[in-house]
Amino acid sequence: MFLLQAPQVQDAEVFTRMPEHFRRRGVATDWAKANRGGVPVDSFLEGPVFDAAGNLYVTDIPFGRIFRIDPAGGWTLVAEYDGEPNGMKFLNERELVITDYRNGLMRCDISTGSVTSLLERRNSERFKGVNDLVFDSRGNLYFTDQGQTGLHDPTGRVFRLRPNGCLDMLLDTIPSPNGVALSPDEKVLYVAVTRGNAVWRAPLHADGSVSKVSAYFTSYGPSGPDGLAVDTQGRLVVANPGLGYAWVLNTRAEPVWVLRSQTGSSLTNVAFGGDDARTLYCTESTSGSILRFRLDVPGLPVARGDGLQGVGAPPGPG
Repeated sequence: MFLLQAPQVQDAEVFTRMPEHFRRRGVATDWAKANRGGVPVDSFLEGPVFDAAGNLYVTDIPFGRIFRIDPAGGWTLVAEYDGEPNGMKFLNERELVITDYRNGLMRCDISTGSVTSLLERRNSERFKGVNDLVFDSRGNLYFTDQGQTGLHDPTGRVFRLRPNGCLDMLLDTIPSPNGVALSPDEKVLYVAVTRGNAVWRAPLHADGSVSKVSAYFTSYGPSGPDGLAVDTQGRLVVANPGLGYAWVLNTRAEPVWVLRSQTGSSLTNVAFGGDDARTLYCTESTSGSILRFRLDVPGLPVARGDGLQGVGAPPGPG
């Protein structure tokens, strides 16, 4: 008889909190009306990503802001613009690519704070509301288009933007696609399906197509999986904001760690950092906090999109 081993449980340490002078107390936003039940929020953090110097960048969705947090926990406002930025990855040493719910794909020059459009529309049609993204080692950009989809409207999408600008739609039947991550060999794309309370597994074939997409992991609670990350053993880290957990799943999708927030229940996204990449940093969005956990295995290096050139070319063959 085979028995699952109980996962290790670890409570979070608070690394840093958003300083009071950056908080927008009592300000109502359209984003909060639609996504937080109309309750004003002073911030909502997302999109953690590290630069080569160990600085952590995060977004503040309702107020269109991007912050840099230094290794000592000090905050600097990098950019503020008319948008709703969510996920981020580095395009190159100087620029971030942002999945902006309102504007599509954007790019931010971290040295000047300038934010400009990268891909606003596909074939003259706007996106539903892009959410998160990941580059592979060849410079392909995978990103989710979530909008307000859910079980009532399972039409969320996953796109791949190739380095030559060709845009492919890989999936269009997802009830709320959110975080995305790649396996170490880049043959599998993981997609967090928030309103389906699951993570999907999408095999990526040599011709660029996907098939036999399956439900890899099923969670529970009021809000399902959000941000994703992968470690060097191929284990998948799943942020689960409805529970205030991050799951660490082995390659059979069994939880081997349960990482718990003690600060709030909206643990939305994750990124590996620190000198040895074994510290997991998490956005706890409702409290404006960055949490961290020490793990036993380092995270995979996060690919950049240095080869990404023009955008907006007509879709090509699979």
